[in-house]
Amino acid sequence: MVRGCQNSHGFTLVELVVTIVIVGILTALGGQFISRPTEGYLDLERRAELVDQAEMALRRMQRDIRAALPNSVRRFDGNRGLELLHVVDGGRYRRALGDGTEDILDFTAQDDSFEVLGGLRHAQDAVVYDVVIYNLSATAAINNNAYRDDDEEEGDWNNRTQGTYDPDTVVMTLNPAEPFPLPSPTQRFFLVDEAISYHLEEGQLKRYAYHGDDIDNDPGPPPAATTIGVLVAQHVESLVFHYDAGTPSRAGLVTIELVLEEQGERIRLLHQVHVDNAP
Repeated sequence: MVRGCQNSHGFTLVELVVTIVIVGILTALGGQFISRPTEGYLDLERRAELVDQAEMALRRMQRDIRAALPNSVRRFDGNRGLELLHVVDGGRYRRALGDGTEDILDFTAQDDSFEVLGGLRHAQDAVVYDVVIYNLSATAAINNNAYRDDDEEEGDWNNRTQGTYDPDTVVMTLNPAEPFPLPSPTQRFFLVDEAISYHLEEGQLKRYAYHGDDIDNDPGPPPAATTIGVLVAQHVESLVFHYDAGTPSRAGLVTIELVLEEQGERIRLLHQVHVDNAP
């Protein structure tokens, strides 16, 4: 005996298509709820990284600028670069005799040594530094300019020579023994270990350090063959240095405008640094 077939249960093709469409719509809406917060988090993280990178770059530049030799700050490359002479220590030289045994600094002859009043705190024994007295300008045409080479033209335009310090005798020995152009009204001298430049190059902020013959009248770092820049910040859209040299009664001021941009996120920081310009 043949029994009747039972009713079968299922769905039609139309129902399948409608279900797929509804599931697709719900998935798209759900994806928006998830993707938007995720994108916001990534954007916030990117902005935070840019701000942190910019602040670290500004603080590093600030540390070097505050240790600049008075009147040694100068700009180059359309204000996208800043150069300075970095001071490690300084003190006062003996100008007058007491009992006749002191080592004074004679500005009228080639004196090869002088006594340091009170000694020095940070200068190391037997390390060669650049000794600078009464630096008045970073402009090549002006006398008492520490950037000027000794042998660039006739006459002693340079107020910078090499020296080593002996902490036991508190004496600074000069080599070569060149007479300084002008004495300091307050008997001050500075020890410079290197020149430092910050420069924007193809979206990267780099720091250069160099000394000796690489310090000259041409602002900025020497050719890449002699020194390599250290990366300070990347994704730099623009960098502008402003410098107000100040007056003998007012400190100078360096203003730094730094703009960083990455994947549509853009930040701009403005920072000002006071510069001691009392030589």
